[in-house]
Amino acid sequence: MAKHIFVTGGVTSSLGKGIIAASVAKLLQARGFIVTIQKFDPYINVDPGTLNPYEHGECFVTDDGAETDLDLGHYERFLSIATSRANNVTTGLIYQTVINRERAGDFLGKTVQVIPHITDEIKRRMMLLDIENKFDIIITELGGTAGDIESLPFTEAVRQLQWELPKEDIMLIHLTLLPYLKVAQELKTKPTQHSVKILSENGLHPDVIVCRTEQVIPNELRKKISQFCNVKPDAVIEAIDADTIYEVPLLMLKEKLDSLCLQKLNLASKKPLDMGAWEYFLHRLKSPMNTIKIGLIGKYIELQDAYKSILESFVHAGAYNDIKVQVISIHSESLNVDNAHEKLGSLDGLLVAPGFGLRGIEGKILAVRYAREQRIPFLGICLGMQMATIEFARHVLNLESAHSTEIVPNTPYPIIALMENQKTISQKGGTMRLGAYACDIKEHSLAFDAYQTKLIYERHRHRYEFNNQFLKQFEEAGMIATGKNSETNLVEIIELSNHPFFIGVQFHPELKSTVERPAPLFLKFVEACKNYAKSKITP
Repeated sequence: MAKHIFVTGGVTSSLGKGIIAASVAKLLQARGFIVTIQKFDPYINVDPGTLNPYEHGECFVTDDGAETDLDLGHYERFLSIATSRANNVTTGLIYQTVINRERAGDFLGKTVQVIPHITDEIKRRMMLLDIENKFDIIITELGGTAGDIESLPFTEAVRQLQWELPKEDIMLIHLTLLPYLKVAQELKTKPTQHSVKILSENGLHPDVIVCRTEQVIPNELRKKISQFCNVKPDAVIEAIDADTIYEVPLLMLKEKLDSLCLQKLNLASKKPLDMGAWEYFLHRLKSPMNTIKIGLIGKYIELQDAYKSILESFVHAGAYNDIKVQVISIHSESLNVDNAHEKLGSLDGLLVAPGFGLRGIEGKILAVRYAREQRIPFLGICLGMQMATIEFARHVLNLESAHSTEIVPNTPYPIIALMENQKTISQKGGTMRLGAYACDIKEHSLAFDAYQTKLIYERHRHRYEFNNQFLKQFEEAGMIATGKNSETNLVEIIELSNHPFFIGVQFHPELKSTVERPAPLFLKFVEACKNYAKSKITP
């Protein structure tokens, strides 16, 4: 039976519970344990698929087609494992399941209540990953903060599990804020004390308190937190702000958080701790030879989390290529013919990002045209690939009104059209083409150079596709389909034959990039940008 570690948060959101959970998991994985992480979110949406990126950041997609919280991306990037729909559960999904069972008569006329019916379903979901006994340790992150009304059923479910499971099989890590007041020039412990108090009032008591802080925590302050929060002094952990999230596992190692977990769970390390590869990655990340500038052309750039996986993929590929990737975020709505050279001319590469809807479309098309004509390395992802084909149709094939039927339903040249199996779908949530699908790659192409194989599986999230009625025209003019799905004939990858590096993909390569296995397309794209930057210095 798997051991369980629950991670809760207090005082404020966005403290980094997901990073702490992933860091603990990484350290335990490095000690030889088979570890996974799951996220329980308190919002009533069934999944994040219908949430605005400004509201919730990126929607992360798993191999099995689940639209999940962006924290699952952190889990995969740290652990190099694939998560699934079982790794992300929301209040909406819990209530939907219970209500469906009630409608089916499963409760035999009983009054359906939060306790025990909702909490029982939460506990069932918490234990679901352990049903096949595949894992040694399961880490569960609870979204929200201590005391939130929405989080109370989850808190109660964990309280019940503390009594139902052997005490050495379950532990609780509480992440809280230790604010520094510049006027008083001291760290304040009251928010932490109140956070733990609220948690205790709900029947939970942390085994470890992790304090997010901007300053080093003095020993006397650790003792104070220990006394007032009823934990041992060595169980008060400092989580000081780091330059990069990839430093956090090593910071937690220094604080001996992994040893505390093993001690509480009555486990002995399965092998000597080995973080050598991680330390080497950090060394390359912090000591790059040079810097390149890549433009990220998007429409949600005000919120960095909206493109989280893309940004992290650049971190991975940059470290591998021994170069620092400086991402210049450019709002596609701000681009026009008059300012294109001013905004794009100094860049070493252009990535046109995914998205939905009309806003900012023409700016993305303009960016694609600039990259094509100026021969700047280009990567288009999902909508970015679709805009690349529309730009090519307009300015190379002279189909001036070419567009996507998503934007202009009655366009005379529907280069991008609704997928056939999407035409009868009316519901929005969870109905796109989601998850990992096969793609056959042509040899002697940029894609083959990147992947070094003729068959790949990448993750998708879209309703619209390239219209194959125009494929012959495109290929005769030099835009080649170098990747297709053999079952549906869906064009997955397009490339320009007369350009140093110009590639668009219908899938999302960023979703599978990890520290240990950077996304192949990002590796090749960053390498091309690096070479382009050198060519500007030495033509």
